[in-house]
Amino acid sequence: MYREHFGFKELPFLMTPDPGFFCHLRAHTEALNTLLFSLQSGEGFIKVVSEVGSGKTLLCRKLLDALASETYVTAWIPNPALSPTELRYALARELSIDAATLVNHSHDLHTLIYERLWHLHANGKRVILLLDEAQALPDESLEALRLLTNLETSKVRLLQIVLFGQPELDVRLSQPHLRQLKQRISFSCRLDPLTRNELDTYLLHRMIIAGNTQPLFFSRRARDYLYRVTRGTPRLINVLCHKALILAYGKGKHQITRDIMVSAARDTEAVMLPNRRLIFTGIAVAISVAFILTYSFLLGIL
Repeated sequence: MYREHFGFKELPFLMTPDPGFFCHLRAHTEALNTLLFSLQSGEGFIKVVSEVGSGKTLLCRKLLDALASETYVTAWIPNPALSPTELRYALARELSIDAATLVNHSHDLHTLIYERLWHLHANGKRVILLLDEAQALPDESLEALRLLTNLETSKVRLLQIVLFGQPELDVRLSQPHLRQLKQRISFSCRLDPLTRNELDTYLLHRMIIAGNTQPLFFSRRARDYLYRVTRGTPRLINVLCHKALILAYGKGKHQITRDIMVSAARDTEAVMLPNRRLIFTGIAVAISVAFILTYSFLLGIL
């Protein structure tokens, strides 16, 4: 594989959301700081929204790492396309409620969860529920989440919830029948795509973490093209860089040129390849306009 060829200790552009590769770019750092501040302040509902591939899951994993202390008990549900009952069962399991109790206890799930949350609070714990891909939650389950945040003492909420979702989540929450839930969201973060300068920082950061201390060996033209076709989406950047490194290794080269990046992009369906017909049409139009203006100017002189 190309790892030894380029001097990496590990592969730098894999798709797995490894918190060790978290890059402190503006939007992601602001979101992480907002989440930590909000949770420390005891806010009940927090929302993080971004387009597909913008780093929500990696941010979620980074937040889980940051909350790994004796103060917090975290519950993570990565696939929340669950009915209200299934959602409560998933939360109960994450809170280590005994399976036999779930089956045999005469109380309903809501009561069991409340008792567990109260026990954790009495022992000085804060419970945080994180839901990835929250746009997939049915309306009834979103309402069930709202009811769970009603579990509180006179001073603190027993359960804090962070929703990670695509922009469709905002559309869902704008429905009139979900207005009570929307009103409870105290902080909302949005992850923007990388800027052109952030792309360079992102590439260098991941390569250094992977063990390569050499200067950036993606050429400037390759990076310009990479940004153009990915529009700053981290997941697509990872896909194309991984493929480009494989192609360069196959050719025995140590620099990623624009041609190599173009080959990687042509093999990737999700990227926005430049439309050559539109480019040539634009050039032809520009030449025609310039000719007409020049001809008109000469006629005016004559």
